Amino acid sequence: MAISNKKIIDLVEQLPESARKSAYDYLKFLTVSHSRPNWDEILDLEPDETPLSEEEELQLKNNSEFVSWEDAMNELNLPSDVKSRVD
Repeated sequence: MAISNKKIIDLVEQLPESARKSAYDYLKFLTVSHSRPNWDEILDLEPDETPLSEEEELQLKNNSEFVSWEDAMNELNLPSDVKSRVD
């Protein structure tokens, strides 16, 4: 079923202000998700000549999906020695 742009715009104009950001984010997601290549298309792409970053090299060498607390905190530039507080 084809839906005209006018109908979509009419719906957006009826949204309360509090819902507009969510609608915008969802429409943006739909736009981007349709423009991404699927896995078969990705497999057919030629590799580029861009060297991997240090982080990408580390990810390739890591055979585990597990990320340690220290690695996660380092990646986020947060102190890894934070201790839980007991009252």
